[in-house]
Amino acid sequence: MKLGRIMLILMAVAAGCQARDVLSWSRPPIRVGILHSQTGAMAEIEQSMIDAEIMALEEINASGGLLGGRRVEWTIADGQSDAAVFAREARRLLLEVKVQAIFGCYTSFSRKAVLPEVEDAGGLLFYPAYYEGLEQSPNVAYIGAAPNQQIIPTLKWAHDHLGARSFYLIGVDSLYSHGLNEIIKDVVYSLDARIVGEHYVSFNSQDFRDPIAAIKEARPDMVINSLTGASNSRFCHELRAAGATSAGYPMISYTLDEELVQRLPSSDVAGDYLTASYLQVINTPENHAFIERFKARFGRDRVTSDLVDTAYNGVRFWAQAVQEAETDTPRAVRAMLGRQSLNAPEGIISIDATTQHAWRPLYIGKVRPDRTIEILWSSETPIRPEPFPSGRTHADWNRFVDHLRDQWGGNWVNQATSGQPTTPPERSPRRSQATKSQ
Repeated sequence: MKLGRIMLILMAVAAGCQARDVLSWSRPPIRVGILHSQTGAMAEIEQSMIDAEIMALEEINASGGLLGGRRVEWTIADGQSDAAVFAREARRLLLEVKVQAIFGCYTSFSRKAVLPEVEDAGGLLFYPAYYEGLEQSPNVAYIGAAPNQQIIPTLKWAHDHLGARSFYLIGVDSLYSHGLNEIIKDVVYSLDARIVGEHYVSFNSQDFRDPIAAIKEARPDMVINSLTGASNSRFCHELRAAGATSAGYPMISYTLDEELVQRLPSSDVAGDYLTASYLQVINTPENHAFIERFKARFGRDRVTSDLVDTAYNGVRFWAQAVQEAETDTPRAVRAMLGRQSLNAPEGIISIDATTQHAWRPLYIGKVRPDRTIEILWSSETPIRPEPFPSGRTHADWNRFVDHLRDQWGGNWVNQATSGQPTTPPERSPRRSQATKSQ
């Protein structure tokens, strides 16, 4: 008799729990968008960012959702590595799907295409990639490294620790590489060093004979690589195959990460330097747990990287701000972003209330012959973000960015050399707020 009563009680408790769960998930879901390239030149890079964002959203739902039990639902949109498609898909997510936030973009040309759409709709974009800076918008949370958190301290480290006094710059003929290299020039000249060459190619370039010949002739102390997409892998291979070894022609790559290192032959990358706000080899309990969850979800052979980390953290920042705002509306969430901090895999990071960029640490590593990374230097503490380097005024940087766009016919990539489909989307002549930040 007693056993029967106990069973009835347990069944009632279980039924009550199920009822609460059904009631909880019956509330309207919170809709968000994931906007990355699933096809085209950037697809391989951006897939890992999609995975990280999905994992973070799944973890939110597994812990009970947000705002007292509302489930988060996401729509994945394919930007197709094309600026016009990114803009169109951002508009669809904001106006048709009615998402409360977008997690996405990797290249600067995709971010620039999406930015006016987000601003016009009063939306919120979480941008996870390291970038050239020179931008600030109230509608964007910049989770990746700004120039003073990656570009500038790495150059100074190479000057002080490696004795680098001459630099050769190679990158994509786009806003990212041109903006980054303009910042590099200011720093190099301030160190009384020299730029001995500069070359730009397309995202999909397969021909590096000219820049490699120029590099071998100039014999720089350091090659600075900001290539992205397929051109990055090809250049690393062609440079070393041409006899320009890492010992004689050391290279710092701002876009090389642990995921790409694992896909390339050791002979192409061993001895090269990389710089990031996160490395998989960081020895913290939070990072070990993060790596384990990522591998358990997507496969034991998967590698975490700076982009994986920042994509994941962007979702976490948003979720915390939603909880604190007690609403999912973008305006209210934006107001809470500057109050957010995370105990992230790389340590404590936070959103700067003034710039809406993340405080991030810096790690400089060297690729070993077994393709693991040796950390040579770290900032130890997070670096405050400065999206506009202090060597020039905001107005000067805005003019530089505007000039690039104007000379490329309204694009953020030089189509004359890139071959990249980046036709600017049809829009009103209104300019993004971000290009006029002061």
